[in-house]
Amino acid sequence: MYKVNEIFYSLQGEGFNTGTASVFVRLSGCNLHCAFCDTDHQQGAMMTAREIVDQVLHYPDAPLIVLTGGEPSLFVDDELIAALKTTGKRIAIETNGTHPMPQGIDWVTLSPKTGFEGAFAHPCILDRCDELKVVYLGQDLSQYDHISASHRFLQPCFVDDEEQRRRNIDACVRAVLRNPRWRLSLQTHRILAIP
Repeated sequence: MYKVNEIFYSLQGEGFNTGTASVFVRLSGCNLHCAFCDTDHQQGAMMTAREIVDQVLHYPDAPLIVLTGGEPSLFVDDELIAALKTTGKRIAIETNGTHPMPQGIDWVTLSPKTGFEGAFAHPCILDRCDELKVVYLGQDLSQYDHISASHRFLQPCFVDDEEQRRRNIDACVRAVLRNPRWRLSLQTHRILAIP
């Protein structure tokens, strides 16, 4: 059984797959407590792998399943991946990298939370991924040099305060200009006001 916060169909709003029609499987629960997290970990229904697949199949044309959270690596296992593989869709996961990944995932987005409150209690153990997506708050980017990634993205931290949000965007743009091996990632789903 898996505690599922929600399953929904939308566009991937950030990173390499921005704009891709995707079925999101948001799992409840995380080992970190980031202030900017947008998941209510108290909410969720217990579902079997088969029930999750049945919900995913409500969206037959979506080419991508995105496992997100919370921290999906705490819960995703070989059984769920095998069940999701039967849909014929690619499987992506968004992880903080504090747990190993099960086999069979097609795309790993690593978003380490190094430098945020509580993160050092659960260090990032992954050292390779398809895309490295860092929520940028001015931290030293050299701490990610050891991570092998095909794509590197810096994303400004979204906050409710509009003035602070603008400062975060400006700082992130300047960081990418100083470090051009990184690319800017915006949360386009927030800009478009879609789920």
